[in-house]
Amino acid sequence: MEKRTVAGALAFSIVVVFFLFSIFLLHPFGKPGQVQMDDYIITHTQNETGTNNGVTSVVFDYRGFDTLGEATILFSAVAGVLLLFRRVRH
Repeated sequence: MEKRTVAGALAFSIVVVFFLFSIFLLHPFGKPGQVQMDDYIITHTQNETGTNNGVTSVVFDYRGFDTLGEATILFSAVAGVLLLFRRVRH
């Protein structure tokens, strides 16, 4: 078997295992966890972040590292597509 085929099968297996674990760890639909974050954010967002817009405070203040991670993944995907479709000169 080729190394590329083995690497692809291994990557696919890792993704499938990740999805299966994620499915089993989900909360039942319509039943939130024990902490009600929406009530906390609505009550404390102006005092803690100094903004009037709750959505902006969640994206940039409460979940800033998550937003940074999403931007990193997006950049990596674009870089991968550019590398995949580049022209090779001989």
